[in-house]
Amino acid sequence: MSAIVATLFYFPVVLIVAAALHVAGVSFDAFATFGGAFPTLPGLLVWWVVVFAGACAYAAFVFPWGDNFLDWPRKG
Repeated sequence: MSAIVATLFYFPVVLIVAAALHVAGVSFDAFATFGGAFPTLPGLLVWWVVVFAGACAYAAFVFPWGDNFLDWPRKG
């Protein structure tokens, strides 16, 4: 579930960040590659992993761990 959320969230956010960086005069390539530490594709994959980690934390935080509504109905 977190991978789906991260993937759906990733592309619109990348477009918004790219537009904001363009307005601020910062190269998106420098941002995506962590200042040139990674090539472009691995840099974007690292950013996806960062978003995925956030989605995992969010999913773990909002999951109803204590509720028993997912239990199979008991008979008797």
